[in-house]
Amino acid sequence: MLIKRILIVGLGSIGKLHLRLAREIVPDAKIAVLKHKPYIGIPEGADCIFFNIADAIKFSPQLAVIANPSSFHVSTALPLARAGVNLLVEKPLSTSIYGVLELLNLSRSKNCLLGTGYNLRFIPSLQKFKEMLDEKIIGDIWSVRSEVGQFLPSWRPGTDYRHSVSAQKSLGGGVLLELSHEIDYLSWIFGDIEWVQAAVSQASNLEINVEDSAHLILGLAPNNSNKSLIVRVDMDFIRHDTTRLCTAIGEFGSLRWNGILGTVEIFKPGDKVWTEIFKFEATRNESYIAQWKNIITAINHGLNPLVTGVDGYKVLQIVEAAREAAKTKRQVKVKLIKSAEYNKL
Repeated sequence: MLIKRILIVGLGSIGKLHLRLAREIVPDAKIAVLKHKPYIGIPEGADCIFFNIADAIKFSPQLAVIANPSSFHVSTALPLARAGVNLLVEKPLSTSIYGVLELLNLSRSKNCLLGTGYNLRFIPSLQKFKEMLDEKIIGDIWSVRSEVGQFLPSWRPGTDYRHSVSAQKSLGGGVLLELSHEIDYLSWIFGDIEWVQAAVSQASNLEINVEDSAHLILGLAPNNSNKSLIVRVDMDFIRHDTTRLCTAIGEFGSLRWNGILGTVEIFKPGDKVWTEIFKFEATRNESYIAQWKNIITAINHGLNPLVTGVDGYKVLQIVEAAREAAKTKRQVKVKLIKSAEYNKL
C-alpha cells in the first residue's frame, strides 16, 4: 500500500516530532493534523488541519498517529479504527485498561494495524542487549535490576513542568505511565510478568498531583526449569543524574545496558571492572524513524509491528496491578489474557 494520507492527532512536543518525521519519511503524502484546541494557520509540515474527528475521518487517512494526552487515546482511536484506519498510538496506550480491549478487537475486525509507541525497542543498544541475553552470553539469568529517572523540571527545556502531561493525573501523568517503557522492554526481553509488588509515592516537593517515585518487584512466569525470574524496577521524576540502566545477573557474569550512553557492558567472573562490548549513541529521532519504518513495512506487508496494541495492553495490566499492590501492600497477580485470547485479537 502506498501511503498517501497521514493524520497526526495532537500537536504537543511528541505530535510535532511525528509530524516532522512523517514529512521526512513519506514526503509525498498529504498530512493532516487533528487538534481540539484553537490554532491559527496550518502547522509547519502539514497540508491541512481539522478540529473534530468527523472531518478527520472524511480526510480518509491510511495511517493515524495518536499523540494527544493518553487519557484521550482510546476515545480518539476508536472512531478511527471503526473507519478502518491503521493506528500508531503513542505510549502509554491509555491511562487504564478501560475500552482498550474494544479497541484491540475493533482493529482486528477491521483488519487494520494497531501499534503502540514504545520506541525504546528500536534503540540499537537495547536490541543488542536482548540479542546477547538470548544468545546466553552470561548463561541463565538469575536476577534483573532496572532503573530509570530524570528530574522532571529539566526534562523538557523551555516548558513549565507543572503544565506538562507528566505532572497531571487527568492527562495520564506519573512515573508508572510516563516511564512505562521499562515495563514494556522488560516484558519483551525477559517474558510475561505474572505478579507485582509495589511501593508508589510522591516523595518530592514538586508541584504535581501524581506519583514521582515507584519501586516495583516483578515476578515472571516460570522457565523450563520451573524457576521464576525476579525483576526489580526503580523509576522516578526526582533524580538529577539522568539514568536509564538495566543489569542482568547470570550464571557466567552480568550484562548491563546503559540507555543514556548507548552501551552494553559485561562483567565476567574474576573481573575487576566492567568491559564495554557494544556502543551506539543513537539520537532521539533515530528510534522514532526506525519505529515509523517498521509501521510502514508492517502496513505494506500485512505484518504485525514490533510493538503491537496487545503489547500496550499488557503494560497497562501491569501498571494497574502495581497500583493495586501499592494500595493494598500485597502481591497482586497480573490479569494477563491467555495466548488463545491474544490470537483472537
